[in-house]
Amino acid sequence: MIDEISQKILHILQEKARIPNVEVARQVGLTPSAVLERIRKLEKSGIIDGYEVKLNPRMFDRNFLSFAWVYPEKTDEGKVAETLALIPEIQEVHFISGEDCYFIKIRTSGPEALKRILQDRIRKIEGVMATKTHTVLDTFKETSKIPIDSMPDMKTDTDQE
Repeated sequence: MIDEISQKILHILQEKARIPNVEVARQVGLTPSAVLERIRKLEKSGIIDGYEVKLNPRMFDRNFLSFAWVYPEKTDEGKVAETLALIPEIQEVHFISGEDCYFIKIRTSGPEALKRILQDRIRKIEGVMATKTHTVLDTFKETSKIPIDSMPDMKTDTDQE
């Protein structure tokens, strides 16, 4: 089971992944070595899936955000998704129900760049029948954080200290 201290550690790391271990230890009331051991166990068990730097899209001229539905042929077998995932401007690829298509998140420098990606890359993928795109006018929330206040019971070794 993930105990309350491990949940606190996860919350702290989601807020600031590069926080010094000593500071995490101070906040949760453990020694730095005990915190490091817990973090390693959380990583080994797959609860912590990795660490990533979040870049500001404006600083890289990638502030134009769009979402698109990509409709594959019935015989697709995931090949379209694999090819979509290789396009750097595409940040997410999801297969969704209802439309039975791929739902993708695209970041570009503007409408012209989006148009080029749609025409020159996405629509030329073998097995793509059609696309439908919506551009974002304003973003009020965008995060990859997962709420951990009510985590399900999971077996780890972290509560045996």
